[in-house]
Amino acid sequence: MLLNATDSQLLLVDYQSRLMPAIFEGPQVLANAVRLARMAQLLEVPVWGTEQNPEKLGPNPPELRGLCQKTLSKMHFSAVSDGLVDWLRPPARPAGGNARSLPKHLQKPVASAPERATIVLAGCEAHVCLLQTALELIEQELDVWVVTDACGSRTERNRDAAFDRLAGAGAELVTTEMVAFEWLRSADNPVFRDVHALIK
Repeated sequence: MLLNATDSQLLLVDYQSRLMPAIFEGPQVLANAVRLARMAQLLEVPVWGTEQNPEKLGPNPPELRGLCQKTLSKMHFSAVSDGLVDWLRPPARPAGGNARSLPKHLQKPVASAPERATIVLAGCEAHVCLLQTALELIEQELDVWVVTDACGSRTERNRDAAFDRLAGAGAELVTTEMVAFEWLRSADNPVFRDVHALIK
């Protein structure tokens, strides 16, 4: 029941320039998203971003976008509908070896890259794009952990309603500091001081 950095991926949803000024506690929400991305990089956790209709809502801020391996431009509210899962799951590898040497039923399957099935998720708006993305990731049988203090909506009521619904659907609700210390697990971790400096 604890997060494991080696099994995690971080997904940051729609912290866009024309949206953030309207978000309740927007500067704090964005600051926590940047902290999460920096911690993820220190701990070698893949970081992905999304942008909803960026022509209308603008891009994610450069300090956040620059920390993402890739950023998905999307029109659906759920990023899953625009191909996100292809980024989160490693591609299936074909069986190796000489096909003529053994009958198919005797060939050993090739081990694929280990799947990071835990998606640590944060973003805006919590009750629209974040909620729909999280629910569809749960349908895809991924473990979803929502970082509540890095999520926002235009109103507190909408944000909190999203958290209630996500918890009922099986998502774990956590905070930025919970993620940090669970990813670290120990003060002996080589990057402990660097991560700790981000959350002081």
